Amino acid sequence: MTVGPANSLAGQERAGVLLLAHGAPERLEDVESYLSFVRSGRPPSPQILEEVRHRYAAIGGSSPLLRWTRAQAEALERLLGIPVFFGMRNWHPFIRQTMDQVRESGVDRLAAVCLAPQFSELSVGLYIKRTEEARREAGVTAEISWAKSFHDEPLLIEAFAERLRPVLANTPGGRVLFTAHSLPEKAMANGDPYDRESRAIAAAVAARVGLTHFDFAYQSQGMTNDRWLGPTVESCLDRYAAEGVRDVVVDPIGFVCDHVEILYDIDILFGEYAAQRGITLRRPESLNDSPLFTKALAEVAKRCL
Repeated sequence: MTVGPANSLAGQERAGVLLLAHGAPERLEDVESYLSFVRSGRPPSPQILEEVRHRYAAIGGSSPLLRWTRAQAEALERLLGIPVFFGMRNWHPFIRQTMDQVRESGVDRLAAVCLAPQFSELSVGLYIKRTEEARREAGVTAEISWAKSFHDEPLLIEAFAERLRPVLANTPGGRVLFTAHSLPEKAMANGDPYDRESRAIAAAVAARVGLTHFDFAYQSQGMTNDRWLGPTVESCLDRYAAEGVRDVVVDPIGFVCDHVEILYDIDILFGEYAAQRGITLRRPESLNDSPLFTKALAEVAKRCL
């Protein structure tokens, strides 16, 4: 698998790339404001606010999401030789702020890539809606071409496989559990491809590293009364414990960098849950600044442009 020359788009001075991510607070003092954006202006309950603050405090009081997103954008800009912008749906820099930068840059064509490999109307669909609103408000005239999904990009699969291989080598005989962020079941009612595409990534990574047996679960279910996609990671760990499994690798193939769903949900919450059942839990390093992931994003952007 190869990527074209690093400057293959450099001659197209008026082309650019827009990376989009969820956003996350960088200080405990910002958690309440952040949650109000996630909840479309509705203030969180005291219980939810306390729980989310606890989670961010447990990982050091700050999410590294912005730092990694900036690093991914800078690496992609170096590789492609064209401007790469990034914006957040629920925190600074907001997509609306980024659209001002796009307008001022003078680009007339933009490849838009959500940093979530699989499509759902409830996730990527909201990014598209928010971006189109922000574009109109900012007076951006650039043509936007959307990469709605890149779950089957070969370089993405290889990037995940590259991270997984050394963990498998140190966990002989361990079970492998791939995960993605859960969504409410009702989101799948109209043929939404999220579940299919999430499981397809897991199967492709497993095939790439030569796994003949693996499991898949959903993590980070929301604090609502909705029915969320399962099975849960906890239910899988319970089953493994009953089967006498002592080593488990959790590989979050629905995420492309470290943030609270990785550093707290997996490393702390699931780690403790597994330990209480006599299971040692390991996970691969997140993609973060993976050069292969940068190349995967480059391929996705070039297809758009």
